[in-house]
Amino acid sequence: MGEVMQGAGVSPGVGFGPVRGIAGAVPEPDAGSRHGGDPAAERDTALAALEAVAADLEERGGRAAEAGNTDGRDVLNAQALMARDPGLADGVRAKIDDGVAAARAVFEAFGVYREMLAGAGEYMAARVTDLDDIRDRAIARLLGLPMPGVPESAEPFVLVARDLAPADTAVLDPAQVVAFVTQEGGPTSHTAILARTMGVPAVVALPGATSLSDGTRVLVDGAAGTVRPDPSGEEVAAARAAAAVRASALEESTGPGATRDGHAVPLLANVGGPKDVEAALANGAEGVGLYRTEFLFLDRATPPSDEEQEEAYRQVLEAFPDGRVVVRTLDAGADKPLAFLPAPGEEPNPALGERGLRMMRRHPDVLSAQLAALARAAAGLTAKLQVMAPMVTDAAEAAYFTAACRDAGIAHPGVMIEVPAAALRARDLAPEVEFFSIGTNDLTQYACAADRQIGGLAHLQDPWQPAVLDLVAPAAGAGVSCGVCGEAAGDPALACVLVGLGVTSLSMSAPSLPLVRAALVRHTLDECREAAAAARAARTADQAREAARAHLPGLAELGL
Repeated sequence: MGEVMQGAGVSPGVGFGPVRGIAGAVPEPDAGSRHGGDPAAERDTALAALEAVAADLEERGGRAAEAGNTDGRDVLNAQALMARDPGLADGVRAKIDDGVAAARAVFEAFGVYREMLAGAGEYMAARVTDLDDIRDRAIARLLGLPMPGVPESAEPFVLVARDLAPADTAVLDPAQVVAFVTQEGGPTSHTAILARTMGVPAVVALPGATSLSDGTRVLVDGAAGTVRPDPSGEEVAAARAAAAVRASALEESTGPGATRDGHAVPLLANVGGPKDVEAALANGAEGVGLYRTEFLFLDRATPPSDEEQEEAYRQVLEAFPDGRVVVRTLDAGADKPLAFLPAPGEEPNPALGERGLRMMRRHPDVLSAQLAALARAAAGLTAKLQVMAPMVTDAAEAAYFTAACRDAGIAHPGVMIEVPAAALRARDLAPEVEFFSIGTNDLTQYACAADRQIGGLAHLQDPWQPAVLDLVAPAAGAGVSCGVCGEAAGDPALACVLVGLGVTSLSMSAPSLPLVRAALVRHTLDECREAAAAARAARTADQAREAARAHLPGLAELGL
């Protein structure tokens, strides 16, 4: 038996099978390669390869949609847009006009974009893998090489790679690929998002993942984030039995979120737009705790029209007539640069720059237009619309946002708590707003000074860090309702701890809702409080996790 390997679990479930690696890595074209002197023909060849890649991605997206994977279709259509980007084409043309051969021109043009994305913060850095995949597919076509992709296998297998491209992930057969394991990536990567959508166990940021030899049989636990090479038959049987127990418990877990002694904890879904509503409803979401409106604005040269915004907001509000819909205003800047909202200047550390509400204060017309569209969308509907601003630091910013909401006719303003300063001084912000929503992803990143895209820092990118729990506590106890909408809310054990800290609602990816609901209903509020106190008293994230579990006996019933 091999030593258990620890990564970050991003999609729950258990998978067992032989390792198969991504085949056909595309080599970098020679740096000095030159074309034969006909730049027009070389340009046509290069651009035709990019168009062929775009068309193939769209075709794969269509197949994904036919299989019910609409998220996969949307990701691949976005990749096709990247391949057809006019700026990229201009870069390729310029290189070829300088004598560079087509394949090398494509490589260098993508390199410019790659550096921009890698330095632009968490969201855009997560798209670097997408960009690399498009580049490699185009170069493979130009050099006549095999297309990189998923290997063939006569039996179900565990797919292992440094990272996975959406073009491959979106069209995988879950009956054939029993789990994903990657050495890089994070909870916001497309691999993680698509794995959760498909219901395939997945572990990312696993050190040494690519050292696993093809054919090695591994046991993957997507909830615990572990990979066990060469497990015994007893270990495999135990893991599968635990998964079966969990599945049975989830079938019995229905209704509103609550602890065993009846303390209500509304369970909400994180969505990016109307397309995510169906999954939220299917998994029993009581409303929306995070509507990421930036997906309406990304990848376009002009902002969406007032009518387009209003329609997108109304569709989500209409889906929850008896619940709440918490909308985050445009989270632009830094990791989500927008063509029509230029950055104020070069930012050496964009994650600490003008983003979120900071950016909107520079562009108040964009904020007021969005708030007005939200107010119109909610008119005449019974859903409770709550609107919150991202990247708020102090009471003055909270007051500014509340005033903007009041001017637009928004009755329930709030702010996100994701800056440590706001968490520490939450009592100063509370009088200015109606509610808080804690974004544990960014709060953890900022508190621990650890970029979420760096796999080597995974031990610091852990919301179980006692210091992060210490930041949640003052926000949850500041006197206003306080939800959590980060990835931490989808961890069943941590969800109980958050409730014990005083959090009043939890919002997460739709597939995580049933397991969190089942965990809560197996514990009393006092047990959750005891688990929270034990976790905060620990010295490390691992110790906090174990200390909390000692007070949460119901987790064993779920095989956790």
